[in-house]
Amino acid sequence: MRDGVKLFTLVYTPKDGTKPYPILMNRTPYNASGYGDYKTGGHPSKYLVQDGYILVFQDVRGRYMSGGSYNNMTPNIPGNDVKNKTAIDESSDTWDSIDWMIKNLKNNNGKVGIYGISYPGFYSAAALVDAHPALKASSPQAPISDFFFDDFHHMGAYLQSYSAAFAVFGYQKADTTRQDWFEPQLMRMFGQTVKDGYDYHLRMGALKNMTRNIHHDNFFWDQIINHPNYDTFWQKRNILPHLKNITPAVLTVGGWFDAEDLYGPLNIYKSIEQTSPGAKNSLVMGPWGHGDWASERGKSTHNHLYFGDSISTYFQRDIEQPFFAYHLKGIGTDKQPEAHLFNTGTKEWQSFDVWPPANLPTYRFYFGERGKLSINKPLPEEARFDYVSDPAKPVPYTSETEGLTFTPRRFMSDDQRHASRRPDVLTFETDTLAEAVTLAGEILTKLKVAMTGTDADFVVKLIDVYPQDHPEYEHNPKNVTMGSYQQLVRSEVFRGRFRASFSTPEPFTAGRMTDVTVPLQDVLHTFKRGHRIMIQIHSTWFPYIDRNPQKYVDNIYKADEKDFIKSTITVSGASVMEAGGDLKKKKVF
Repeated sequence: MRDGVKLFTLVYTPKDGTKPYPILMNRTPYNASGYGDYKTGGHPSKYLVQDGYILVFQDVRGRYMSGGSYNNMTPNIPGNDVKNKTAIDESSDTWDSIDWMIKNLKNNNGKVGIYGISYPGFYSAAALVDAHPALKASSPQAPISDFFFDDFHHMGAYLQSYSAAFAVFGYQKADTTRQDWFEPQLMRMFGQTVKDGYDYHLRMGALKNMTRNIHHDNFFWDQIINHPNYDTFWQKRNILPHLKNITPAVLTVGGWFDAEDLYGPLNIYKSIEQTSPGAKNSLVMGPWGHGDWASERGKSTHNHLYFGDSISTYFQRDIEQPFFAYHLKGIGTDKQPEAHLFNTGTKEWQSFDVWPPANLPTYRFYFGERGKLSINKPLPEEARFDYVSDPAKPVPYTSETEGLTFTPRRFMSDDQRHASRRPDVLTFETDTLAEAVTLAGEILTKLKVAMTGTDADFVVKLIDVYPQDHPEYEHNPKNVTMGSYQQLVRSEVFRGRFRASFSTPEPFTAGRMTDVTVPLQDVLHTFKRGHRIMIQIHSTWFPYIDRNPQKYVDNIYKADEKDFIKSTITVSGASVMEAGGDLKKKKVF
């Protein structure tokens, strides 16, 4: 690199040296020597391997065999000043790597593509900023874009279910040859026999106990707990504002059921659309969890749901392979639609000229007495709906008992009957649909709330309720019944203290009705005729997210046990969910 640091890079060159090949690169913090083994690791797909590329896998700065110090979501430094030896970020490291490869790797055709899933997806997005002229195509897949809204946080709330993952990201290595430098710290949690994660985390108590017992020497955890708000520390790590004047072709990929990185792909695509209207910019969203499109299991399922056969193969063979072949080899045609998205209700692919679609309707859902949910017909606004939120008895995020997870995944399409039967969950439901309803685009819930405490979280769920006679799926265990299944379609949490600003939190005034706007990530889902639409609202979701004390404290990571109190939450009948279309253009946001 320009500052003299060396990055460990594996290069696999086709044996046939009689013709030039493009370079296909993957930059990873997860060990290029193992994660990047194209023969066993599944990266890239067999279709790309068979096509003939110079395959490159690189440990990013400070990881595994590479030199330098590691930095999570390295802040981007605008402009690519090659002469400035101290202006180092992921864009400059990618630029320097490409420049070296173009000049030193034999039989390359002068064109480079980059791809990656999850954190490598972020590096693929960062490569677009001040891109090297040889970079012709990038595919950020399940990319992180902003750690305050992806992975470890959602709308200001901390994802406690990710706590075991901190060991991977929070320790510098002293020796570049060590492959397991964080293993002892990782086993502080995973070394325990934990069959019930809900019970384990509840007994852990306040998050300050996590600091004392688990992560006391973890630099990333220290950054998290000392930056509880969206201050400059997090703002500098947001890649979205830097995605300007994009010149390489971009294929952003995500999964509708990705619990880790759903915000990233949608907002990377939208940011490039806004700032670089001339860029070749495409979006693919399938019925997958995190990175599931990289492997083919034959039957395409997520948790209890079946979506079809060989859907990952379709993506790899008919979307990803032609994308790189065209932009790096000049083979084929550029037929990729602007947005190629899977409808998780009708279970079919749909193509759009623009996303979110501008020509599809926005539906409004109103909340009424006795759990009534009305579509496009306002109900009396004077209605009030109460529930008591108790941090000592939080609503479980999943219907199943799970142990410790590195990151939870299956719950994104989980059955919500366990929640709808609880008194601390407000449940609203339409009548049986006489006609199908398709929601395509953005979702925004405008709540009017009051409480006896001074802080609260708000979890909003959009749910598809199946008819009683829905057939069973053969892949499910016998205890899973699809009749009246309440499929989670989309959900989000919002930490109420950030209702005016993610940078400047403020308490609620007890008893005062207050507006809280909860944005949910985009959706493409058809609620079929004979189904019902359900919306749930509650204030704990454990241990997916941490517990809000419900008494306002400056820093929840440092709250004491005595700060956790019950609170009666009131939701006004004047609240509404708006779903479908481009809500920003319609000035709903």
